[in-house]
Amino acid sequence: MSEDNGVEHRPPAPDALPRPVVEKRRFTESLIWLVPALAALVGLSLVIHNWMQTGPQIVISLQSAEGLDAGKTPVKYKNVVIGRVKKIRLSPDRTHVLVSVALEKSAEGFATRGTRYWVVRPRIGLGGVSGIDTLFSGAFIGADVGESDERQEDFDGMEAPPAVRHGELGRSFVLHSDDLGSLDVGSPVYYRRLPVGRVASYTLDKDGKGVSLHLFIDGPNDRFVTKSSRFWNASGVDLSVGANGLKLNTQSMAAVLAGGVAFQDPPGPHDTTPAPEDADFKLFNDRATAMAPPDGEPHYIRMRFEQSVRGLVADAPVEFLGINIGKVVSVRLDYDEKKQKFPVLVGAVVYPQRLGAAYDKLEAIAKARGEDPDLSRLIGRLVDHGLRAQARTGNLLTGQLYVALDFVPHAARVAFDPEARPLVIPTAPGSFDKLQEQLADMVDKLDKVPFDSIGQHLDGVLAGLDATLKQVNGKTLPAFDETLKGVRQTMGTADAALSADSPLQRNLDATLEQVQRMSRSLRVLSDYLGGHPEALLRGRRPDRQPASPPAPTPTPAPAQEHKP
Repeated sequence: MSEDNGVEHRPPAPDALPRPVVEKRRFTESLIWLVPALAALVGLSLVIHNWMQTGPQIVISLQSAEGLDAGKTPVKYKNVVIGRVKKIRLSPDRTHVLVSVALEKSAEGFATRGTRYWVVRPRIGLGGVSGIDTLFSGAFIGADVGESDERQEDFDGMEAPPAVRHGELGRSFVLHSDDLGSLDVGSPVYYRRLPVGRVASYTLDKDGKGVSLHLFIDGPNDRFVTKSSRFWNASGVDLSVGANGLKLNTQSMAAVLAGGVAFQDPPGPHDTTPAPEDADFKLFNDRATAMAPPDGEPHYIRMRFEQSVRGLVADAPVEFLGINIGKVVSVRLDYDEKKQKFPVLVGAVVYPQRLGAAYDKLEAIAKARGEDPDLSRLIGRLVDHGLRAQARTGNLLTGQLYVALDFVPHAARVAFDPEARPLVIPTAPGSFDKLQEQLADMVDKLDKVPFDSIGQHLDGVLAGLDATLKQVNGKTLPAFDETLKGVRQTMGTADAALSADSPLQRNLDATLEQVQRMSRSLRVLSDYLGGHPEALLRGRRPDRQPASPPAPTPTPAPAQEHKP
């Protein structure tokens, strides 16, 4: 018996069957267990890879989840997918929805403070059309990254896309206005009728007396906004009628429908330094007001009208010799106990510097005389020369009034207190009031006319006229018909007498021939007397005999030529 590799070999018996030989392998582990191990290893690697690729989880608060679908709605930045909506749930107070978004690893910078999110849907408005591509692909969440590195997980979503994205070239400016008008977020900003920016946002002032609008002017056009730039509301249509005819002025059809803002530098010398970021400007109502010279310091005055001022309202102009120097700010009723009347107190704000060089000369003259150049003193001297305030008709169709400061000739002197505050300007009846008084006088005079007695006399005259007409119709007209018949007969006789073959006509022709012969004889006599006036004394000389013609002179014969 021998051993080979641990296996005992015995010689077979001569009559025994061969036995199988069993060999043992070196590795007893089964390869079947390698399959689940490899699967687990692959799964673990996928989990690790997914964990390494997964970005931060954020929650966006929105007013509505319209158009959003968990697991499908993407989050895009510049039309590149940076995340996907994972879950949508209602907030505990049921006032809004909470959208859970899983961002990609490469979009970690979008989970920082200042990042803005909004839902991109089809939007059609006066300012334009946006989100048309979502009609086919569905709504998605848009993103705009901020500039902060501070981590943040909860965000308040916007209901509309932002007008200005982070990183855009340009500058922002602030406009202050009394009201918003027709402007809205996205309304265009024009410079020389070219769109160069838009309204980014607007807020109500803290005191509630105005509105602040934030504009964004795209670069490089933002350099045209200087410290002297004037902004005005370019919405609507500016229609004016003047000596040159009808004028229609507007920026564009978009500005007419959706509103807009325009700006430009004033004419003449001005500061051309570029305005700094977030500089404040005033928003004027129209271009004419914006381009007008600076108003200067305002002054409040008051006027007391004894007559009705129906048609005079706030914002009505105050003019000095046709120049607009202010506007009416209040119209209130008062009571005078002594006169038992109800005068009207009209308050106005005036800007004396709108008078330009005239106001400067008045101040210079007052200083040269050693007088106080204060406005009240200047107005006091003008009042002494007949300056009065009048309510005049500005529009005959609408009946609107305006206040005119003008010099009234032969105006009665009135007491004027330059120290009174507010300054009270004396008034005088306007032209329309005088017209009403004249009409009232005419009505009074017409009332004094005795129309009753005139009517009675007129009735008597009409009765007599009726009787006269009856007499004319009954007697005068038949006699007149007989007279006309006699005239016709006479005319017929005259016509027969003047016919061509009538004796009268023949005698008349013969008489005319004799008159013609007589006129020829007289003409010959007058011609002869003109040449021989002595014929009146001596008579006519006999006619001279005609002289015989002279004998012809003989013509000598020409000499003959002799030839040798």
